[in-house]
Amino acid sequence: MSTPSRPIAEPPVPSYPPKPAPGDRIAVISPSSGLPGILPLPYELGLARLREEFALEPVEYPATRKMGSTPRERADDIHAAFADPTAKAVMASIGGDDQLTVLPLLDRELIRAHPKPFFGFSDNTCLLLFLRNLGIVAYHGACVMTELGRPYALHPVTAASIRAALFTSGPHELRPAARFRDTDRDWADPATFEAEPEDRAGAGWIWHRPDRVAEGRAWGGNLEILSWLLMADREVAAAPEAAEGGVLFLETSEEMPRAEEVFRILRCMGERGLLARFSALMMGRAKAWSFDQPHDIEGRLRYAEEQREAVLRALKTYAPDLMAVFDVDLGHTDPQVVIPYGGVVRVDGPARRITVTY
Repeated sequence: MSTPSRPIAEPPVPSYPPKPAPGDRIAVISPSSGLPGILPLPYELGLARLREEFALEPVEYPATRKMGSTPRERADDIHAAFADPTAKAVMASIGGDDQLTVLPLLDRELIRAHPKPFFGFSDNTCLLLFLRNLGIVAYHGACVMTELGRPYALHPVTAASIRAALFTSGPHELRPAARFRDTDRDWADPATFEAEPEDRAGAGWIWHRPDRVAEGRAWGGNLEILSWLLMADREVAAAPEAAEGGVLFLETSEEMPRAEEVFRILRCMGERGLLARFSALMMGRAKAWSFDQPHDIEGRLRYAEEQREAVLRALKTYAPDLMAVFDVDLGHTDPQVVIPYGGVVRVDGPARRITVTY
């Protein structure tokens, strides 16, 4: 029988779970949306690449391809994936928007007793934070449909980061992507997967107050999902303690929140006393194009600049001395690097370097 999900006052120092090895099985679950059931092309491509490029054998669960699955069904899949002794890691198929309803159904002791590397981002911020509160380092990034199912080919930067996070332990230096993609094509159209996605030149990271070296445990994720967790008071009771001296990392989704909304969320975090506790902020490159908002280049540049200004406005009020670096390749961007959630991150301002420990 599962026990209710309750916030914990003092989270343990996260430890890294054992890593899989080539030839192992990896659990593939849909803790949020069952999109694999209606958009099979990127999903099947992602599964094939897990087998062919990472030598891992995917194992699916009852709700993995089920649209409209209940929170209980998804919680059961999470329990089964972590309890399965033959599955050495767990990866989300994709995100969604209601994973916070799954959290109260999770059995903390079962999952704590079977720690495994979990990969996901976006709505999976919920499960990442849950695991961090259990003392388990998880991995922000690398969903099956988005990164593994990327049209035409895996991006080499993404592939290198996933491979390092999956199979190795120790430091991994991040570098700004020379080129990046910020538009999408129809996943239902087979032609989408026959050509390399269009990309454009990157401008490197943008630094704010890079006058120190900060090193701490990573905390954060998708900004919109964090705001919901704060409103629902799920898994955030220990946030002030977890934030102390840590490295905050944030990113926004393809829903493209207005700059004013980004500021308001950060203002609430500031009023809660969170922002000033961190030693540095890594802000992911803003997703500035969607099917609903197909901005031209000028519009994308303007959106990203307005979002950056909103973040800086919040920092000026609540954390005026905080070092920040913008346009890091994390979250809803391509290529994408994996961030160890609860793991050690070093942000070296004078050297303009970021190193994560997988």
